[in-house]
Amino acid sequence: MSTKEYAIRVDNLTKLYRIGMKDKVNETFAGTLLNFLKSPLNNFREYKSLYSFDDVSLDDCDDQNQESGVLCALRNVSFSVEQGEAIGIIGGNGAGKSTLLKILSRITHPTSGRIEIMGRISSLLEVGTGFHPDLTGKDNIYLNGTILGMRKAEVDRKFDEIVAFSGVEKFLNTPVKRYSSGMTVRLAFAVAAHLEPEILIIDEVLAVGDTAFQKKCIGKMQDVAKGGRTVLFVSHNMAAVSKLCNSALLMKDGRLIKSGNVDDVIAHYVTSITDKTSDVLSERQDREGSGEIKIQSVDYLNEQGKKIESPLSGSVLVIRMRYRTYSENEFRNCRVSATIMKDHRPFILLDSSVVGKDKIVLSGTGYINFIIPELPLSKGEYHISTFIESDKEILDWVDAAAELSVIDGDFYGSGKCYPSRAWAGKTVLVKHDVNIVQDN
Repeated sequence: MSTKEYAIRVDNLTKLYRIGMKDKVNETFAGTLLNFLKSPLNNFREYKSLYSFDDVSLDDCDDQNQESGVLCALRNVSFSVEQGEAIGIIGGNGAGKSTLLKILSRITHPTSGRIEIMGRISSLLEVGTGFHPDLTGKDNIYLNGTILGMRKAEVDRKFDEIVAFSGVEKFLNTPVKRYSSGMTVRLAFAVAAHLEPEILIIDEVLAVGDTAFQKKCIGKMQDVAKGGRTVLFVSHNMAAVSKLCNSALLMKDGRLIKSGNVDDVIAHYVTSITDKTSDVLSERQDREGSGEIKIQSVDYLNEQGKKIESPLSGSVLVIRMRYRTYSENEFRNCRVSATIMKDHRPFILLDSSVVGKDKIVLSGTGYINFIIPELPLSKGEYHISTFIESDKEILDWVDAAAELSVIDGDFYGSGKCYPSRAWAGKTVLVKHDVNIVQDN
């Protein structure tokens, strides 16, 4: 396959950062004065050393041993992306995903390695990226078009479509600094996706927006990919990655761990984060949302309200999510949900918006109970993903927040389980009757 058939080629990409320099403390006045006189030269040397790593090897900047004062954000990463491919980039916080996208977007330079990019890139990496806060939304649309090398006539043709998609028509003549984070993301995505880049790069910044807009964005990115353009998508939302992308890259500690078919890569990642469910949930960093509320723990209770390790099929199960707010504000119009997942596929969605009529207000600390009268799952290992939003703004979203191990139970009241062990952990159980009528 020729080079022209690739949109991006990355070869042995490495990025190092200096993580801090210790100031020299003098105990005498003469020493302090001498240090002051030497400071211009010393400052120049320190500044130069920030960008020179000739004295550093990758072994010296291990994340577990940072005595060298050097952090290796990327370590010899190599991959290629074909033109028109939609590829997901997944991994926990600190894996190097955002650093990789910043290098591909030419925001920062690699320490070593080589990248080849075929086409114009439009990227959305952080809220407000590429926007001037004192300019209006309308002005920023044209500013971004100019940055991408487009003529005014080209932006004019796309202007109405951008505005309609973003939904900020009423605020086009308002300075962007007065926009909410959700409004800024909506306009920024609309600009990035509609100005016809050959390569569209989207970081997990979409987590700031509401779920309806996220769904709209996924649809737009699918259209971009179907149109023969290339999409790089970073997200902690495995369902969104699986829906949009055909292939994926899994990163950890700056290394590329696995690449290939999106479902295979996600399955590998889900298996790896299973170990994290034993960690304190409140300290998990691989979560999305504003963080103003965080789920602290997930427990399982039986019909008597006692904690249990593993529920039985057909029994009452209460999934209790304890929460804590990190703001003195009350959070109104909240929606809370718990999704029971298996192999990164949703089996059961428990959601307050479809069963409750009262508006939910959360503040302080407390817990949320999801009550299942008869657990309709066959024997197997599952995961619980937790979610909270307020006024359609995501506050906390954690994939694989907890493990759920289901034990065989008499779901049908017949003293029998499902007919084949091959179906264990792969089916949802439904109460039913079988009625046979024979013709005479």
